[in-house]
Parts: sequence; C-alpha cells; structure tokens
Amino acid sequence: MLDLILQQAGVSEPGFARKTVKWAITCTADGHYTGVVALGDGKGRSFDACPNLSQPELVGGSGPRAHFLIEALPTVALYLDEKLENKEREKFSAKHNWFVNLLRQAAKNAPYLEIAANLLADAKTLALIQTDLKQAKAKFTEAAVVIVGSINPPEYDDWRDWWRGFRASLRPPKVGGGKLMRCILTGEAVEPVATNPKIKGLAGVGGLSMGDVLAGFDKAAFQSYGLEQAANAAMSEVTATAYAETLNRLVADKSIKLGSILATYWFTSQDKIPDEDEVMAWFSEPPEQTAGAAERRAHELLTAIRTGQRTNLANVRFVSLLLSGAAGRVMVREVMQGSFEELVAHTEAWFRDLAIVARDGKELAHDPKFLAVAGSLVRDLKDLSSPWLQQLWRAAINGGLIPAATLAQAVTRTRIDIIQDTPASHARMAIIKAYLIRNQGDKNMKPHMNPDHPHPAYHCGRALALFARLQRAALGDVGAGVVQRYYTAAAQTPGLILGRLAGNAKNHLAKLDGGLAWWYENQLAAIMSHIGDFVPRTLTLEEQSLFALGYYQQLAALNAGK
Repeated sequence: MLDLILQQAGVSEPGFARKTVKWAITCTADGHYTGVVALGDGKGRSFDACPNLSQPELVGGSGPRAHFLIEALPTVALYLDEKLENKEREKFSAKHNWFVNLLRQAAKNAPYLEIAANLLADAKTLALIQTDLKQAKAKFTEAAVVIVGSINPPEYDDWRDWWRGFRASLRPPKVGGGKLMRCILTGEAVEPVATNPKIKGLAGVGGLSMGDVLAGFDKAAFQSYGLEQAANAAMSEVTATAYAETLNRLVADKSIKLGSILATYWFTSQDKIPDEDEVMAWFSEPPEQTAGAAERRAHELLTAIRTGQRTNLANVRFVSLLLSGAAGRVMVREVMQGSFEELVAHTEAWFRDLAIVARDGKELAHDPKFLAVAGSLVRDLKDLSSPWLQQLWRAAINGGLIPAATLAQAVTRTRIDIIQDTPASHARMAIIKAYLIRNQGDKNMKPHMNPDHPHPAYHCGRALALFARLQRAALGDVGAGVVQRYYTAAAQTPGLILGRLAGNAKNHLAKLDGGLAWWYENQLAAIMSHIGDFVPRTLTLEEQSLFALGYYQQLAALNAGK
C-alpha cells in the first residue's frame, strides 16, 4: 500500500509540507497594521512546501516550540480562549515568543520578516488583531500568516535556505545507533528516520486534529529485535516525508466522507484525468444534479473508452483506500484497485440500479449521493456501521452485492415514514430497488411502475396505494386513513387485510360519480388480476420490499395524472 502511495509522490522535501491558512494578518510595507483577511473559501487557502517541524522536533527542546511562518492563531496572535488556565496561557506565550524569534532570525535572508516580527511583538497591535479576529469569529484552531505589503511569505523562496539550516540544528538523534538499514520501500541502505510524519485530515472519522500515525512503534509490543521507534520499519526521512505528504494531499483533495470512514482515491495515469471524467467524485457529487445524468455520462465515457475514442484512459487504473482514525493511529480498512474502465462500468451500473421515479411521478429522481443512500437507512449518520458502509462502498465501486442488512433497515424506515405520513425518501426507495436487482436478480424491477411485474407482493402494494387514493377521493382528508392504519399489517399479511379493504372500497365507489368510479374499478380489477386467485397470506422480507416499491411506484403513477 505504501508503495502505491509513493508512486504518486511528487517533489517533496523533509522539513516542508502543504498547509492550509485561513487568516492573513496584514500590514503595510513599513509595518502599519491594516487588519485581518480570510483567505480562500471554506477552510482557507492551501500553500505547498511550507516550513514544517516533525513532532519530535517540536517537543525536543527545553521549552515550547512552534512552526515557522504559519501557525495556529493562539501562537501567532495570542488569540486565546477565555477559559484557558494560566498554565496554558504561559505555554502559548512561550510559543508566541519562539515564533516571533524565528521571524527575526530568518530576517537576515528575508528582511520583510523583521517587520512581521515587530508587528506581532507590539502589545497594542496584538490587542487590535485579537479584537478583529473575535469580530470575524475566527476559530482557535485556524492558522494564520503575516502578509507584509504585497509579500506573502509562503510564496517566496528567500527564507528557505535559512530554514533548512535552522531545522538541521534541531534534528533528534538518529535511531539504530547511526547504522544503515534497508529501507522497506526503496530497498536502499538508509539511516532510518526516528518517527514518521503524521497523516492529517481524519479528525472527522475518528482521527486526531493534530494528525495520526500510519507507521508507528511507540509501544514495546510493536517492536522487534531490540529496534526502537520507526527503525522497526526503516525508511529514510525523504521517503517517509514523501509518502506522508502524498497521502495528506490525497486526503485533502481526493477523498469522499462515508460517515465514519474516509475513502481517498487516485488514478495511475501519467496525464491528469479531466475533472469531468473523475467518476469516483460522482459518488460524492453526481454531475449536473439532474435525473439520470451520472448513468448517462458514465455510459458515454465507457463507450468512448471501448471504441478507442479515449485511448488515454484505456490503461489507467484506480486505487481507493478506506481510512479512519483510532487512538491516534491511521486505520486502513481496505485497499481497492482495478482498471478505470471497470470503475466506469460499475459506476454506470450503480446509478442505473438506483434510478427511481420521483414522488410526483413526472420524471426520475435526481442521482443520489452515496452518503444520502446510506443515510436514508438510519435516523442519524452517527448510527451508520463502519463495516456495513465498507461493504456498501465495495458494492458501488466493485459492482458486487449490496449488504444483506440493508434491506431490513430500508423496509423498516419505509414503514415508519408511511405511518408518520412523511414523504418517501427517493434514496431509500432507490436502494431497495437496487437490492432486488442485484441480490435477488429481479430483472422486472424498473424505475417506474411495472404493471406486468410477475410477483403478487408487488401488486399487493399497488392495491393498498389505490385503496388509499380511492378513500381520499370519496371522503377527502379524514386524518388517519387506510395507509396509516393498515400498512404494517398489509405489508406482512396481505391475505388478512386486502379483502377487508376491498369490501370498504365498494362503499367508497358508491360516493363517486360514474366516470371516476368506473376508472377506479378498472384500475383495481387490473391489479387484482395480477395478484391472482389467492392473495399471499404472509410476505418474507424480500416480498415486503416488493410490496413497498409497488406501493410507492403506484402512488407516483397516480400523482403523474391519468
């Protein structure tokens, strides 16, 4: 897996990392403070090759240390939470002083940094900065940089040589007694790095905000042959930096949050795949947000590959990692890989199987996001099971079966919505349909109502929908109607319920004018003819899902008009 990540590595150098900056503290070229400015949209603006210290370098001194140029607001501007205790305030004050001192040292190579240092060392200016940050509702975890005039330091190179030399003076002692070891990735004889860099971006899936370790050996149980720390999986500092920085970029730029799991992905291609062809992203944000767009686009792309129109995509492969955090460590749940052509084919099949008529019956519902499909089965996204999510993602990416537990959840949530008179979830009805197609081999299941479906359970659901609509036509809104009172029993034991509803239907028909009564009689007769001579006494779970889809699609057909 590390080798697959390393194959995507670009130019990287120890002591440098990509960082995201939310706030710019600005001043004129002569040091006059001009305010704080939010950078970029959302979380901020990312800069490549920013100065960066490893965790051992940060904690290796006799006092608190800080990163250079870019740091969190408590360190840069002493922007602190009022609830902090004095001990924590003293710690941030020491880190602030370290940060300012680094700016002064680097000013020998980059004179504008002296102006930035003077700005942050002035108590009155700091008070103004803190006030402006509070008004802007800045978060304490967000990072900042000082922009002097038109100079944004991360975009300049004049401080880099100084930084390389300064960082070299902080390096912790080498592990393994300074002996060379064989790198597990490159096979070269290297002096192993003491600890591997941390992987960031997993805070939303169980990770720590400060980052998590992918290859760590901090406990004796993880160590062998008397080796300490990362010497147990020897890598040079260059290699460790390369894989960590590459994975950090993938997590930031190429990932999809699946509840408690993060799916990061990439493509093994010399040429960059155009954004419009990155089908993996469609699971997070389907293209165009229109009915059938994802399936249509995938079909066009697949056809272009197979007919030789897109030869540049013919030999491309994809890799997807399912990641989460656990006690400060990166948990790699699964590694998926395959050809890009297969991925496109499975994407087309996924959205085709999920295609379902909208509630109004006039067109197909919009292509659902993956998380919308998963979330339709639970009350809260926190209730989603990681192993189940992993199986469902595998079904989407690899074209396999949908997890068995899906159907029971979908049928239960559908029943709850109907009883509570809540609008049906398009995503939930879509996953029921996809389950029947993939797991049960139901080739008769269509996006719209299929009056010729061979299973009586489907038509029992249609019958209940028609009985409910007939009651409304005859009596108007009577509160708890046929559906709220009888859906649960009808979906499980239709043989005991539908006969009673058919008897009540005669009374409702008598209240309608001749033409409308005749229309309802014909509709009911057609449905009953498909059920046959015997209404099923009980329905299995799979048959209950057919009942639910028959009910939903019949209602959609009625909503669409005659």
